[in-house]
Amino acid sequence: MSVLSPEQCQRFAADGYLVLPSFVDSVTCERMRAVILEQLESGDGPVEYEADVAYPGSPASLEVEGGRTVRRLLKAHGRSALFAAWFDDARMVEALGQLLDGPVVQARAHHNCVMTKQPRFSSDTGWHQDVRYWAFTRPELISTWLALGTETPENGGLKVLPGTHRMQFAPERYDAKLFLRPELPENAALIESAQYVRLSPGDVLLFHARLFHAASRNHTKDTKYSVVATYRRTDNLPVPGSRSARD
Repeated sequence: MSVLSPEQCQRFAADGYLVLPSFVDSVTCERMRAVILEQLESGDGPVEYEADVAYPGSPASLEVEGGRTVRRLLKAHGRSALFAAWFDDARMVEALGQLLDGPVVQARAHHNCVMTKQPRFSSDTGWHQDVRYWAFTRPELISTWLALGTETPENGGLKVLPGTHRMQFAPERYDAKLFLRPELPENAALIESAQYVRLSPGDVLLFHARLFHAASRNHTKDTKYSVVATYRRTDNLPVPGSRSARD
């Protein structure tokens, strides 16, 4: 039985993103939050700090105030059976297979993580496409973003540029780090079409790896937690020797 309706598939094809409301039950979300808090407290497993990315708002180094603010808990699949079960969830895999028109598998070299956008020392992420992280035969990948709490513009929720996954962009429209250059008139006009993706606990956002998206820092007093993964069709193979080949 199909998880997504034809209308949902059409919406994703047109916009490059789709929200699945209340896709994960509240008990599972609370259990995930508890695991995350335990691991943040214990320091177990590899992490990425806000200072590592040097985005606007990030602490200047690991040694200054807020320098050890965690941005991501890495390698989430191996951190807990809860995360592994979610990444392999049959309904999610079926839905992604509908959108990619074939069997899928998780790509674990990146976006196999828990995003922890914390108050005070979180950062702004500019407009970018996630294909910059990947090296596969085709740029046809989809990320899943499970909200474990409310996500809004105030706490750094995602915003997207609908339909940009179907567009082509000249190299000069990007900066050296492959962010969209907002000062260019053609980019500024596109950014005016931005839509905020507001999520409630248990909602899942699906978005194409070529969709431009961004997020502000967290302006609230509470940390925002999101579980993120990316999937590819099984016949969409990684480029040999690339990081994507080291799943």
